[in-house]
Amino acid sequence: MANRSLSMEVIKQIELLSGLGYGKKTIAKELGLSKNTVKSYLSRGEENTIKRRTQQQEVLFAFFPYCKTELARHKGVTRQILWGEYRNKHPDGYSYTQFCEYFSRWLDHTDASLHIEQAPGDRMYVDYTGSKLSVVDPDTGEITEVEVFVSILGCSGHTYVRACLSQQKEDFLSCIVHALDYYGSVPKVLVPDNLKSGVAKAGRYEADINTDLLDLGNHYGMAILPTRSRKPRDKAWVERMVQIVYTRIFAPLRKEVFTHLDALNEAILELLEEHNNQPLQLRTESRRELFETQEMACMQPLPVERYELKTHLSVTVMKNCHVQLHKDRHYYSVPYIYIGQKVKIVYTATYVSVYCQGQRVAYHLRNVRPHQYTTLKEHLPSSHQFVSDWNPEKFIHWAQSIHPDVHAYITKVLENKSYPEQTYRSCTGILSFDKKVGRERLIAACQRAASYGVYNYKVIEQIIHNKLDRMEPTQNAQTMPQHQNIRGADYYK
Repeated sequence: MANRSLSMEVIKQIELLSGLGYGKKTIAKELGLSKNTVKSYLSRGEENTIKRRTQQQEVLFAFFPYCKTELARHKGVTRQILWGEYRNKHPDGYSYTQFCEYFSRWLDHTDASLHIEQAPGDRMYVDYTGSKLSVVDPDTGEITEVEVFVSILGCSGHTYVRACLSQQKEDFLSCIVHALDYYGSVPKVLVPDNLKSGVAKAGRYEADINTDLLDLGNHYGMAILPTRSRKPRDKAWVERMVQIVYTRIFAPLRKEVFTHLDALNEAILELLEEHNNQPLQLRTESRRELFETQEMACMQPLPVERYELKTHLSVTVMKNCHVQLHKDRHYYSVPYIYIGQKVKIVYTATYVSVYCQGQRVAYHLRNVRPHQYTTLKEHLPSSHQFVSDWNPEKFIHWAQSIHPDVHAYITKVLENKSYPEQTYRSCTGILSFDKKVGRERLIAACQRAASYGVYNYKVIEQIIHNKLDRMEPTQNAQTMPQHQNIRGADYYK
């Protein structure tokens, strides 16, 4: 593993987990890597911008064994009390929220079995219910069972529920994005069910769904910590919520018939609002009130751009400074210095990015028109930037400035060619004779070529080279004999 290059998604997760205070051994275990591999990437320091534990954190972590003992031994001792003791000794120490966050991390590392309070804004648990709901085709009456996704924030218990067609990658990631949109903010850690199950290879992140889940986490700045195999208490929080969902959502909907998934989700949302606004047992606050007053302020804001599922493609930059997105058969420009290099295209439904050695070198809005070019002028070398301005109007205007007959000829050239780049090069070559041999000769050559009914650069070049433009029309006006070896005008088109 140490000799294999890690993907950008995995490296970013190492950074996030290290920044949250996790040790190398824990990071290696969570990401399915060797400890030496994690150590190697952490040792790069500023190159990977991975944060190390500070002296202030060392002091805090040294205080935690005492906290664990006091909580287990004495009734009435709370984290608030222990934090007060900590701040008395270290007035410049961490705030209460940070204290709770690091304490939760430390308890996870020591595999503590006592009840762990959830720090505000810390974790979001996601899972699917075992039972399913259904939609009915109004035309055929066919019943389709649908999956039910559940998300819960650890501190407030604020819940999100959504029906989807499957547990496949696209639906799973879409549900997580909808949950984050519902909360309007992002927790520090996402805890899905164990993703290693069903993966044939030993590495935890070999399966496609795991790589894309990492990418989603990196987009939102969330660390991804799947629950451990055969460790039911890791997801006990969401398992309890699933039972509540059965009572408060499944039961009220059991006699309803829905003919569309959107209608089902609208009904779920109405019941979900009642659930989140209902006061908690033995408390006066609701889950929403706890979320708004305690948890939301500790969460990260949503990024400007909503996450989209990405597809990855490795290609080589062509000599014309473009790469091809094979699915659309569309071409996108890349800075000319990358000509001949292997690059990685990452594209979504709306944009196309090009990466070289982990750095983004080009960005374009996606265009699905086949055989077309999306080009940024600054990507081309200076000698080629003139070509980026080519278009039919440019050549028609140029020809008009020379003579009506030249304009008529160029118009025909543009009409008769199938490939724009080839056509524009022909037009440039023809019109360049204006300076090479003079305007009068170019006009005469266009008139003679038009009389042949042949419209391309080659025929103009031959007329000028053989000085046919200087001959009177009558000198060349003769009937060609009919013979099967004569190529005819169509040959030159």
